[in-house]
Formats: sequence, structure tokens, C-alpha cells
Amino acid sequence: MKLSILIVNWNSKDYLRQCLDSIRRTCDPCATQVVVVDGGSFDGCAEMLAHEYPEVGFVQSPENIGFGRSNNLGFCKVTGEALLLLNPDTELRPGAVAVLLENLMLLPMAGLIGARLLNADESLQLTSVHPLPTPWNVALDSAWMRRRWWRRSGPAAGAAAQEVAAVSGACMMLRAETFRRLGGFDPQYFMYAEDMDLCCKIRRGGMRIYHAPQAEVIHHGGCSSRGQFSKFPVVMIREALRVYMLSNHGRFHAAMYQFLMAISATLRLLALASSWLPASASTRAARRLSMLKWWTVLRWSLGMEGWAKSRFGGHDNPLKINTHILSQKKLEELG
Repeated sequence: MKLSILIVNWNSKDYLRQCLDSIRRTCDPCATQVVVVDGGSFDGCAEMLAHEYPEVGFVQSPENIGFGRSNNLGFCKVTGEALLLLNPDTELRPGAVAVLLENLMLLPMAGLIGARLLNADESLQLTSVHPLPTPWNVALDSAWMRRRWWRRSGPAAGAAAQEVAAVSGACMMLRAETFRRLGGFDPQYFMYAEDMDLCCKIRRGGMRIYHAPQAEVIHHGGCSSRGQFSKFPVVMIREALRVYMLSNHGRFHAAMYQFLMAISATLRLLALASSWLPASASTRAARRLSMLKWWTVLRWSLGMEGWAKSRFGGHDNPLKINTHILSQKKLEELG
């Protein structure tokens, strides 16, 4: 089965180089197509690919159209039967792709296979496996809850693949035909939650999601933001999940999600404030970042960060034609 690897780059040229090097080391170049889409960052990746990776296909988006749409744009160049959606800040470990391919072909009703994601220090990323989002589990989500789940139910390293609800979009393998039939990523998502939406649609279509612990992938995501605060990702994650609730469960679930996030943010702010005085200086610095985060979430839940909505559902973008191409192909196949 020929494999196509699709990577969306946005200001990640140095990470992208490491990712492509890992593909060269671990994948059969004769059976692997690699396509990189630059989402309007113009960070020099086009020149790097031309000089260092001439075998890689390249698509330049003239503007930042978001993660999902950029994947849809690059998918028009995909020729393989199997498709690996890969973040640029990942590195494939030896054997990872072979394990994903084997599971995709052999597991019953396999719709999508996710990898075991590791931090740069080889510790486990607790976001490798997800439940599908609901208003309650998102409002209650925390690092402590994830650690508790992994201790009780998390797939062990090296274990056989097992069925799960959803997996991280940093590394996902599926059949290209499945991605085409579903119309690609929903273009109303600018960034975040489009992977959960894809998992939801695959499960609704009667297929299964699997996590393959034997396929290990280093994922550097989030490392550069430690010790800093940025409002943009905090708000965009919540807005993406609101869109997910609205699209997959209706207005009531979307409103309930926003209401529960207001309660969750308020309770977390109160807990952080009450523990402020007895904390050490270093702990206060970390809690200050947490307070900024949850204050921003509270503002968003009360409708005070309305700028985020303008980044979603921008159907006037001329590059939405790529999603329409996918939909047209689906209609032609069905007709």
C-alpha cells in the first residue's frame, strides 16, 4: 500500500527539517510520497525544501487559511492509498509508520490509527488518546484527570493496538479514500478540534478509531510556550470546541459547554487565588500564568472575546474551493 504523508507548516521550518529527516530515516522513499503545505507563513520552507528535500511536493497557500483547510489544499496532490496526517513538530521513531500501516490494514473496521506521542525527553504525552468532547468532560479536564486515567486505563507502551474514542491530530493515519469520502477536514474550524471532529465523523460512519502504542512519535508541540502566556491559543481552543459542540450536538450542548466553562474557570480562579499567599515565588509565577489563562477563559465564556468567532466559519475565503473539490469527488463516487 503506497503511503502519502501530508504536513502543514506554519512558521515551523526548523521543526519541519527534523520531521523530514525522520521520514527519510524511517520510511521507504520508493513507497512514500511527502507533501508539505505552507499556510501563508512564508518562513523560508519553500527554499529549504527546494535545496534539501527536492523529492517533497510543496503547496504554497497565499494566506493563513487554517490547519484543516491547509490539509484539504494539500490533499489534492495526494496519490497514496494510505494517508498520514503529520504535524511539522514531530519526529517518527523507527518502525512507527510500519506499525500504523499494518494496523490500518489488519484491524477490523479500522477508520483511523493514532500513535503514542512522546515529549522530547521521551515522557508520555497524555493527549495521545482523548474521549470525544462533551460539555462535562471538557469543563472538568485537567492534567491530574489525564494522569489518573492513564494510570488506570491508558494503553501501556508496546501493547497491542486497542480501540479508543479519539486520538491526537499530531499523527493520524487513515485511508485516503476515507478522508476523501468525508470531505476532508470541516473548513469551519480555523485551528484546534478539527481532529476531534474527524474522529467523530469516522465513528458515526461505522468505522473504529485505534491507538497503536508500538508506533512511537516524538511531538515537540507546546515546548516553546512554556513560561509564557498567549491569549490566542487559549481562546481559539475554546472557540473550536464550541463549534464542535454546535456542529455535532446542537445549540443546547454548545450553550451548556459555554456555561460550564464559565463555572469551571471561576472555581479554578478562586482555588488559585486562595493558594497564592502561602506559595513560594516560583510557584506564584506558575500560578500567575494559570490565573491569566483561566481569566481569559472566563472572559471568553461570557462573550467578552468575540474576536475569535471571526476566525471560524469564514466561508468567503476563495480557497474553500479545495473542500468543494473533495465534496464533488464524493458526489461523483456516490452518483
